Amino acid sequence: MSLLTILLQAAAGGQQWSGILMMVVIVAIFYFFMIRPQQKKQKEIQKAREALKAGDKVITAGGIYGKIKEIGDTYMLIEISDGVRIRVDKTSVFASAEDAQQK
Repeated sequence: MSLLTILLQAAAGGQQWSGILMMVVIVAIFYFFMIRPQQKKQKEIQKAREALKAGDKVITAGGIYGKIKEIGDTYMLIEISDGVRIRVDKTSVFASAEDAQQK
């Protein structure tokens, strides 16, 4: 059933406008209480990732602590121990270690 069909059926009966109004209110509630805060949080995380530089201590999404040695276009080279380096995708870096310990 398409949206147009629903709207045409709603136009036929005045009582059904309240149902459509209720759906609009529910969508607005979901947007303001769930979607919008999540988008805001994602922007903050992205901003924090862009601020990272070589030498910063970070935590990956998998829970690995390390120090950034190199930053590429899509990856970061992280040293997790003396001489042990791993290459991870930038999006898998969760936070700087200092920020995570403060929370």
